[in-house]
This record gives sequence, C-alpha cells and structure tokens, in this order.
Amino acid sequence: MKHINKHSRIPLYIQLMDILIEEMENELGEHEQLSPEREICSKYDVSRTTVRQAINELERDGYIYKVQGKGTFVSPKRVKQDLIKFYSFTEEMKKQGKIPFSKVLTFEVVEADRKLSGKLSIAEGSKVYVFSRLRLADNVPMMLGTSYVPYDLFPGISKRDLETTALYDLFTKRFHTSITKAEELFTPVMTRAHEARLLNMPDSIPSLRIERFTYMGNQIIEYTNTIARGDKFKYRVSLEN
Repeated sequence: MKHINKHSRIPLYIQLMDILIEEMENELGEHEQLSPEREICSKYDVSRTTVRQAINELERDGYIYKVQGKGTFVSPKRVKQDLIKFYSFTEEMKKQGKIPFSKVLTFEVVEADRKLSGKLSIAEGSKVYVFSRLRLADNVPMMLGTSYVPYDLFPGISKRDLETTALYDLFTKRFHTSITKAEELFTPVMTRAHEARLLNMPDSIPSLRIERFTYMGNQIIEYTNTIARGDKFKYRVSLEN
C-alpha cells in the first residue's frame, strides 16, 4: 500500500489523488463504490479536509461521481482514441467491447447556401443531406453531431438507412466509395444547455468540438460538426522525430 509523504513538497491532497487513481485503475471496476471519507482518513492518516479536496478534484476531472445519500463511485473509463489513422465511431466502440448505436434526431435534404457549398466544395444550390445524430455506446450518450453529405454522390439515402447502417458502411458497401483520408479540427468548448440535455451531462463539464472533412481522393464527401463529451473521451497523438 502506498503512503502519504507528509515531508514532501507535493500537497497532501494531490498525493492522495494519485493513490486513489491507482486504486481505481487496478482494484475497482466501473461504478464500484469508493471507501467512505472517514475510512480514507484513517487509512492514509490525513484530515477530512484533505480527503474532501482530493475527492472534489477527482470528481471535477471525471474520475468519480457522487450519488446523494449513497456515496462516491468510479466513473466509466474514458474512451481512448488514437489520432494517427482514420477511425469511425462505430468501429472504435466495437473494438473496445461496447455496443454502438446512432439515434437520428433530424434528417432532411436542403440546397447548399454559400457557406455550406464552401465547406463541401460544391456548387451553391446543390442538394445536400443534413442529419443530426446522437451517438451512444452501451446506451450512454457520447457524441452529438450534424453531418452534411452531397446528395448527388449518394442518392437515395434515407433516415432508416442511417438508423440501421453505419454511414461509412453505406459509403463503401452500397456506393463502393473508397475513403482515402479525413481531416479533423479540435476546439475545446463549453457545453450548451440543449447539448448537455441530449448528452445527459451537466453543462458545467466542457466538451470537445470536432470538425471532420472526409475525402474520396481530393473530393469532400462528408463534413461533420460534432460535440464530444469531455468526460468520456481521451485523445492521443503520437509524435515522432
């Protein structure tokens, strides 16, 4: 068992946070309950103030959550996403043993205005699919996104198609389209009230806005603007010299 070093320059609550994080990662599963504060005080010989400060910071960082009248529990682990190769939400969730599902909130075909035609590099007035989806894993809301797809490249897509088939599977299997690359822009943002409601999260937790441009050769075949929960995702970039 690790101990608190009271002679260290590292604040006691930070030392305690590190110990509790290691305990959660190695000994506790998702949604398992942490020991009561008084037991943590006794176990590590620290004050109730130190324990509460550590617990509050762990909650703020998304490691734990509290249930009034019941205690403190381990949060579900964040989804780790590498950014060194092309990925899709559906396939990544399956790789991590989760069941992905997309709930189509809106679906329509519109004429591209000047801004949208610029995003997709198509003529103004061209028909475009516009659809919003709530992306879930094991029935937990993870992402909320709106996608824009040129109609002429993929005629006949329906709302039902998007509810039963992954978008990229439609591209590759029905329309025999080769996806060659994607570009993404990441921006930390504060979660808006309506986004937080759909994602079933407090609006005090920040999110990550992800803009994706998907290509077939040099042609843009999809532009998507997504809000990803800041407490559910962890992105990693590998840099080599």
